[in-house]
Amino acid sequence: MGTAPLFLVDELPAGPDAVLDGPEGRHAATVRRLRPGEEITLADGRGGLARAVVDTVGRDRLDVRVLDRAELEPPTPRVTLAQALVKGERGELAVELATEAGVDAILPWRAARCVVRWEDGARGDRALARWRATVRSAAKQARRAWVPEVGAPVSTRELAALCPTFDRALVLHESATEGLASGLSGAPAEVLLVVGPEGGVADEEIAMLTAAGARAVRLGPEVLRASTAAAVALGAIGALTSRWTPHG
Repeated sequence: MGTAPLFLVDELPAGPDAVLDGPEGRHAATVRRLRPGEEITLADGRGGLARAVVDTVGRDRLDVRVLDRAELEPPTPRVTLAQALVKGERGELAVELATEAGVDAILPWRAARCVVRWEDGARGDRALARWRATVRSAAKQARRAWVPEVGAPVSTRELAALCPTFDRALVLHESATEGLASGLSGAPAEVLLVVGPEGGVADEEIAMLTAAGARAVRLGPEVLRASTAAAVALGAIGALTSRWTPHG
């Protein structure tokens, strides 16, 4: 038997009975074609989960009965990804994979060597909206209790200013001599993971970030694409820390 499908709601139901309507209810009724007696999971995207069973199915809604509720703590360390803008669908792939791998928050980074810029205005707003929609969809697919927040794009200078607010800021770089495991020593609670564009992180950017307290690290001997590096790093962080400890 597969895992019950997850649907995102603004607030978990307070009582024993609830209605799933709107886009999520329409998807459940007309796309998933759920039937009475099937179990679903409702999530508020902030760690709250409710296990429920379908009572009746309408045209674009479900009436459900709540079986139990849970509040999950966020994993430790909390990982914020600063993902350099990547051209085309590879940018959406990067945040999709990172979300499935468990990232907690994402900052789009306007790195010097980014081909795309996401300038202020309608085009940039649409690109940011696509990232946010991709993250939401990936969180549902991965049955996540937490939906990562995607912040506004940041410049390298703004990213450098954020580095001291984290316990550890790690920049993935192919020329680094320090490994990721070493960069995680001391059990930091808040980690900023920085992934550059396809053209790599510029020397002046490495200098600015390391001057702000970041450490350049590498995953291994291979050079990964900008669209896959974050997911691989998050997998390594999950194995090297307590992030992947099963929920009680």
